[in-house]
Amino acid sequence: MSRRVGLWLIGAFGGVGTTITLGLTAMAKGISGRTGLVTDLPLFEGLPLPEPAEFIIGGHDIRQTTFVEAAEEFRANSGTFSGELIQACKAELLAASERVRPGTKLGSGASIARMGDWGDNKPARTAKEAIDRISADLAAFVDTEKLDHLIVLSVASTEPPFLIGDVHDNWDTLNAALATGGAELLPSSSLYAIAALRAGHSYLNFTPSLGASIPALYQFAESTGALHGGKDGKTGETLMKTVLAPMFAARNLEVMSWVGHNIFGNRDGVILDDPVNKSSKVDTKDRVVTQILGYKPKTLVTIEYIPDMGDWKTAWDHIHFRGFLDTKMTLQFTWQGCDSLLAAPLAIDLARLTDVEKVRGKSGLMKHLAAFFKGPEGVGENDFFKQTTMLEEYVAKAKAKS
Repeated sequence: MSRRVGLWLIGAFGGVGTTITLGLTAMAKGISGRTGLVTDLPLFEGLPLPEPAEFIIGGHDIRQTTFVEAAEEFRANSGTFSGELIQACKAELLAASERVRPGTKLGSGASIARMGDWGDNKPARTAKEAIDRISADLAAFVDTEKLDHLIVLSVASTEPPFLIGDVHDNWDTLNAALATGGAELLPSSSLYAIAALRAGHSYLNFTPSLGASIPALYQFAESTGALHGGKDGKTGETLMKTVLAPMFAARNLEVMSWVGHNIFGNRDGVILDDPVNKSSKVDTKDRVVTQILGYKPKTLVTIEYIPDMGDWKTAWDHIHFRGFLDTKMTLQFTWQGCDSLLAAPLAIDLARLTDVEKVRGKSGLMKHLAAFFKGPEGVGENDFFKQTTMLEEYVAKAKAKS
């Protein structure tokens, strides 16, 4: 029996949101293959995974545009997506665009706030007001589309770091502060998370932003029975780090320094050109090597905005290591990939696997999704191969109980 699974995208008209929407439409119409989808591997056969046609897209954004215009802009700037593909999916993209609503800027930070003015005529003044508005949009989407399950997926731009305090330790305390608190209380990403969790919807954080990553929201999710997971999708350079670092550890080769330079030119690059926002991304990219090796080599991560690169992210890494008889050696690699094209299939994988958990009647933090994230919630393991084993073990158990 076909399901109706809502996928509500925070930052819908961005590169990743647009690629998700175009990709699901193209797959549903049978005009695109599934290369890049982890859940299309033989391992996942037998799980009740939703098909692309079963997803209904909606979302929030602060830029008022359409998925067609966003895809055409993406094609012009980055050379991806054919004009024929966009035209073949145009009707579905326009229909999905009508389901996108103006988002909130409360707590987003100055750099993100400058990116669009949709909804500026009546901005939310408090955290509660913003959450109530988001909740109303989600409820209307569920009701209008007669959804079996709603997944709220954050693919928005990276917010500045947010320091949590005592008020974030307990849901009752935090909830009491929502009526008067504003940007100082919670960032935008957490407002969306609360709105999703409050209604028992699933929440996924594909960004380095705070989202649901505070004790109070862990408690809240448990009380509402919501599923959640995150954070910061692992798509490129950091994926390579979590693959290569275990090799150095297993061969007892001492990594003395690991330097990674990243350049790209999409809207995320514009936001990360702000040193404050950049620090959120650098943190998750930098820490994985130390966690895997068990000691801290000298590390450096740079992220630079180069407009002409478009969505093509290039990373150059230099690894200086010591081997037998104190001999110093070097490994270098260059990774170039289209950022949104790497991220979108993983986001779809996460949505499909989250729906499997919903069907299975599960709730709470989905730790088995660690392999998809740079900073996996509730999991201290960053070795990609061990994370993949965790996912394989989950699949085996899920099949055994189905």
